[in-house]
Amino acid sequence: MRDRSAPLSAADVEGLAWEKMGGLIPAVVQDARAGSVLMLGYMDRAALGATLETRLATFFSRSRGTLWQKGETSGNVLRVVSVHADCDLDALLVLAEPHGPTCHLGDRNCFAVEPGGPAWLGELAAIVAERAKAPVEESYTARLLEAGLPRIAQKVGEEGVEVALAAVTRDGAGVASEIADLLYHLTVLMEAKAIDWPEVIAELRKRHR
Repeated sequence: MRDRSAPLSAADVEGLAWEKMGGLIPAVVQDARAGSVLMLGYMDRAALGATLETRLATFFSRSRGTLWQKGETSGNVLRVVSVHADCDLDALLVLAEPHGPTCHLGDRNCFAVEPGGPAWLGELAAIVAERAKAPVEESYTARLLEAGLPRIAQKVGEEGVEVALAAVTRDGAGVASEIADLLYHLTVLMEAKAIDWPEVIAELRKRHR
């Protein structure tokens, strides 16, 4: 039996439940780094095959009756990390790295909503990665990264102390504000060390099995 957690390969395409929707399967695209849902599209066999071969998200246009590669005109492509099928083999999850806005209206995703709760840490990591490329005179994040790991580590230490002090001297809102500062600087440190939140979460999961 095929490992359901394993990404799809070209050899798995024919095993999907294509007949349920007349040769089409819905494909939810999720930001591989941020964890947020970006869009929903439909794939036929050819679109999925092209996606797996090129590692660029390709869909079947129901209105035009043709294949279309996301970003083929705008340049805002979705670089595919992996594709997964659900338990009934009639829906796909595409983990991808967005290059530019996903929505044609210029939004990060097609639903115009941001992830809530801890999932937003992935979005924060994506924002930090984007701002790291900005000119240093325009971005505190870029300046901090240019200053190097010793300065970043110093800021993480300072913010950690601020959280501890706030815990005994301030109310809940004040503590939350200091934790936000700490999480931001930790995310900058993670960017400098090429660590992402999924790695941290995976480590936490290992400890609690």
